[in-house]
Amino acid sequence: MFISHMSKYLTHISDTARWVAVLRGQESARRDRLFNDHLAFKIAGIEGAAIAGMMKLRGKMPAWPIVMRTVVLDEHVLRAVKEGVDMVIDLAAGLDARPYRLDLPANLTWVDVDLPDITAYKNSALTSERPKCKVERIVVDLADVVARRKLFAELGARTKKALIITEGLLVYLTEEQVRGLAQDLAAVPTFKLWTLEMVNANLLARLQKTVGRRLREAGMPMQWGSNEGPGYFEKLGWRLVEARSMAREAGK
Repeated sequence: MFISHMSKYLTHISDTARWVAVLRGQESARRDRLFNDHLAFKIAGIEGAAIAGMMKLRGKMPAWPIVMRTVVLDEHVLRAVKEGVDMVIDLAAGLDARPYRLDLPANLTWVDVDLPDITAYKNSALTSERPKCKVERIVVDLADVVARRKLFAELGARTKKALIITEGLLVYLTEEQVRGLAQDLAAVPTFKLWTLEMVNANLLARLQKTVGRRLREAGMPMQWGSNEGPGYFEKLGWRLVEARSMAREAGK
């Protein structure tokens, strides 16, 4: 019944956050889990379970890329904090619960940025939970260039060293949007680190034929991939610190 009409369960880009939360919850339930996201199933809700089941059966999307992405970004966050980051800015944060599960210092400021509906839902779902650090949630449409630049300027003025996270975001953007976002982030002197994921053009083409087809039907196409690798961002004001392959990480 959950797979009869996809649009009933996957209607907006924010719905993918519920799907990913279920995958994190499933990993957390394993005896040999690589992380423990104890809030994942709670914030995914029954809608998340329906979407995840549909994506598994119709989209042929395995869980391991999401698991490995979570592991690597967890490590990046913890390393950045040890290196003196005082603010983490999670763009298109979705239902990420890192401030509630990672060992973070109490004086760290964690800023979630996302659209109104997903932000309101997250506020409600986590009302009774206590984060490890200071958490703020800000509603901004990152596609609005003026609003985005204003937000970046305001946050940049409040931090000495910030880490930016874009988890599961760039693949849904156009080439122009990716370049614009990278340049806007690089323009803020205190935005020192950025952890992101990118796919190459060949993998993008494969994804577009499987899980991407279902996402496209729901109005959220996977659009961006590049064979340039990390060099793509070096032209836009960024210097590579580390690059890790999700496939190689999974192989370990």
